[in-house]
Amino acid sequence: MKLEDLKIYTKALELGELVWDQVNVWNYFAKDTVGKQWVRAIDSVAANISEGYGRYSFKENRNFCFYSRGSLMESRTWTEKAKQRDLISEDVYKHLKNEYETLGKMLNSYIHSLGKQQGNKPND
Repeated sequence: MKLEDLKIYTKALELGELVWDQVNVWNYFAKDTVGKQWVRAIDSVAANISEGYGRYSFKENRNFCFYSRGSLMESRTWTEKAKQRDLISEDVYKHLKNEYETLGKMLNSYIHSLGKQQGNKPND
């Protein structure tokens, strides 16, 4: 299986683009404070999935998925901040919260599956 075939990876990439599109139109101050942090956090979700996938070790892959899950949680915090500061609409806020929930469940399932596979590969 290729990395691009992983639904969690493509979903994480899509979320990164959704956040980028929101932040890209903000004023300088909002971009420099909340925006940069939010984009870094959401982009880190896909980046950690890909880094773990590239390690060719179930144990290391799981660790990077844990980092990815942490970045997803951080992204939720920045979404809250963006909403509280009237940087995103209520509709965008609700949509992103739903997407985070979906991706979080997908990540948890993937992490769980890696735990089951760990015993099947030597050198882990």
